[in-house]
Amino acid sequence: MPTLRLTILKRFIKTVLSCSIFIPGLLVCSSLAQTAFVRVNQVGYVSGGPKRAYLMSSSSEAGATFSVRSGSTTVFSAAIGASLGSWSRSYPNVYALDFDTLTTAGTYSIAVSGPVAASSPNFRINTATNLYATPLANSLFFYQNERDGPNFIASPLRTAAAHLNDQTAKVYLTPNYNVGSGRFSGDLTATGAVIDASGGWWDAGDYLKFVQTTSYTVDLMLAGVRDFPNQMGAGSASSNFSAEAKFGLDWLLRMWNDSTQTFYYQVGIGNGNSQTVSDHDIWRLPQADDTYQGCSSSYRYICNRPAFINTAGGAGASISPNLAGRMAAAFAICYHLYQTSSPSYANQCLLSAEHIFDHANTAPAGNLLTVIPFSFYPENEWRDDMELGAVELYFALQGASGLPMGLPHIDPNFYLQQAAHWANAYITGPNDATDTLNLYDVTGFAHFDLYRAFTLAGNPSGLETNRAAVLADLKKQLDKAVAQGNTDPFGFGFPWNVYDTTSHGAGISVMAAEYGFLTGTNTYAANAHRWLANILGANAWGTSLIVGNGTIFPHCMQHQVANLAGSLDGSPPVLAGAAVEGPNGITAKGTLSGMLACPVDGVDVFAQFNGKAVYKDFVQSFSTVEPAIDLTASSFLAFSWQIAGAPSGTP
Repeated sequence: MPTLRLTILKRFIKTVLSCSIFIPGLLVCSSLAQTAFVRVNQVGYVSGGPKRAYLMSSSSEAGATFSVRSGSTTVFSAAIGASLGSWSRSYPNVYALDFDTLTTAGTYSIAVSGPVAASSPNFRINTATNLYATPLANSLFFYQNERDGPNFIASPLRTAAAHLNDQTAKVYLTPNYNVGSGRFSGDLTATGAVIDASGGWWDAGDYLKFVQTTSYTVDLMLAGVRDFPNQMGAGSASSNFSAEAKFGLDWLLRMWNDSTQTFYYQVGIGNGNSQTVSDHDIWRLPQADDTYQGCSSSYRYICNRPAFINTAGGAGASISPNLAGRMAAAFAICYHLYQTSSPSYANQCLLSAEHIFDHANTAPAGNLLTVIPFSFYPENEWRDDMELGAVELYFALQGASGLPMGLPHIDPNFYLQQAAHWANAYITGPNDATDTLNLYDVTGFAHFDLYRAFTLAGNPSGLETNRAAVLADLKKQLDKAVAQGNTDPFGFGFPWNVYDTTSHGAGISVMAAEYGFLTGTNTYAANAHRWLANILGANAWGTSLIVGNGTIFPHCMQHQVANLAGSLDGSPPVLAGAAVEGPNGITAKGTLSGMLACPVDGVDVFAQFNGKAVYKDFVQSFSTVEPAIDLTASSFLAFSWQIAGAPSGTP
């Protein structure tokens, strides 16, 4: 039985013994049944950084004190902090436990003495490198296990290549989908073309592959290799993402035929029709798909997965600006990284980047092209993506020599002007500062690089925006996160009851670090630590939301490989590094043949902690515990910022 569930069971038995059972199934308890919990960053606290844990109690803890202990020795003690507000009816009291002055490296625990006693799991205080090196390596492990195609990496979870038939994928037009169900009617229409769509990462717990999420992930991964070479690049012995970033790039290059100017955006179907089985209809290991059920008619799109061509058309067609911008960014950073070591590859990237950027449809109508069905990833902002693509093209051209023949633009200032234009369009547009760094809004990355581009260019005048404006917009987003945190007893800068909480927590931590670097201030330094801590255990449920990081983490992800080839109790092997959706407004259910029940005992150990949001570690609950490549992407940057403190690479 998992340690956490055993602890909860013991606590439940203790509660029953202090209660009287007057009605069958109903416990009427005395004050002895009151409970309290201490929530900590389970990865640990940086020696010189802020340190806050949280006491969550079923009753008032007025007058309580807490002590930080190394073994049985008390090394710090103080009164608990002020009440931070209520989490739920069951836990109406949350208090701050601050111990910033404790800086000695070691392993500690917290004990609360007061009306309701409580204790914490063990945690560490150490350097950022010692704390976050393993989580960063775990992130790399996650992507290596998400690899599709012939170039898989063997691990306890992966024993075979998958979807080799993607090497000769037939191309299809986008079908008409039912908005409600996401299923299409009729059959798919083939174009007659065949492409190599092999490789790439699976999007999430399923086996679909999307340019939408892959391009975002590659953008952040390449930026990490460039900006943090000692953490994510060649300078790291344990977490060198260089090969993994190129693996993602290679697939993106297959989704764009530069010689014909043709764009493809998806491989596989999540929802089929009444005659065909789709990816989301079955539960299996990925290597089964190439010959699944003898490739009968019903399973034809499992064995031979469709590749979908740009909805705007084939050769020379315009490209949805969200995809054009982030694809251009990935290929532009590719040029920067490979222009010396692999010039032909770099030239291919740069030509593709400029051509894609020029094909962007900058007056889109209706839904942006993301994936099919659109409801899987309903993005509605695109100016940020165009800003990102332009600024990375500026860096690619700035100071470059030996540029490939046939480039549409060779003057870096052309792209600086474009970046300023789209930054200003975002800042003055309808969605300004309504979100923070995540799949749906990349200004938390684009503004940071644009500020650096302006600095490199001498802060030129005459552009549509400037350093002060993009910095102010970053601050506007961060101030909104702080304001949101002021409404939450755990100080989290994003609402707990919507999708992508884990991704947003890491994203705002990155943005806070970026702002500190650009301004030379500590304005949001404490927030950077606390927001990251929120997704690593300092939350109402006392669980890390990234597998393998901390002592309590998701065991029952909605992820087929983790469910079928991994453990179901947190013991090895696990899909370490996978960031899950996190707490949400809903939990989901729905099973498939072959899905292994998890938790095995069926006990929802986190239910008692639900309040302003809900969380369930349950294989059927994709809304809380499905991992994804985009959800994990912001975490490796957050860990790198914590370790390095500042970028050491240059754009």
